Amino acid sequence: MTDSVRLAKHIADTKGCSRREAEQLIEGGWVRVDGNVVEEAGFRLAAGQQTEIDPNAKPVPVDPVTILWHKPAGFDVSGNSDPALHKLTQDTRLPTDRSPLQFLRKHLSNLELVTPIDAAASGLVVLTQEFRIARKLRDDAPRIEHEYLVEVTGNMAPDGLTRLNAGGFYKGKVVPAAKISWQNETRLRVAIKTPPEGLIDHLCAQVGLKVKTIKRLRIGRLPVAGLEPGQWRYLLGYERF
Repeated sequence: MTDSVRLAKHIADTKGCSRREAEQLIEGGWVRVDGNVVEEAGFRLAAGQQTEIDPNAKPVPVDPVTILWHKPAGFDVSGNSDPALHKLTQDTRLPTDRSPLQFLRKHLSNLELVTPIDAAASGLVVLTQEFRIARKLRDDAPRIEHEYLVEVTGNMAPDGLTRLNAGGFYKGKVVPAAKISWQNETRLRVAIKTPPEGLIDHLCAQVGLKVKTIKRLRIGRLPVAGLEPGQWRYLLGYERF
């Protein structure tokens, strides 16, 4: 080769496969250039560069994934997963992630944030490429309990806990009854079915409390436990919300 050539074309020519199969090999992380994995089918291969294909390589589409991420406080995703993509790297992946998946750039394409959270809050969020996961979290939202740890200041009204647990209305919609209790003198533990953004601040303000911090501990049956702020891992095949 005297000029650069698109990597997918080079792989298709040398392996005797279709261009699409070559792209799938590259996107699946099976191809190395000068010893480094390259996942961009459009990578320009220069003269003298050496390519290597993993002997176990299979030209198949990359399966969709779901990612559990501990969103740091103050990081605004606002229903848009794009800002999160800069935080999802191999370096921020949970070192003890039990998923056998190799981290691929393809795993960051078309991720949907299906569990929005207030910008000021921290805690568990779900980003997914899987239609069945997105549909479940949307369709079953009225039945999926979210648990939060809420640090507050102020003096609660005498009947505050009763009012907090009773539900009511927020922005013209019915608020489901919650399970709210004091964890200590400054922290509330809140379990409520998929609350809209801003609801917890609103409920606390109604009983004389001001929210300092919010951390989402759990979505359904899946906890944030084990993930430090900024860390993420793959959803395992047997895990259910």
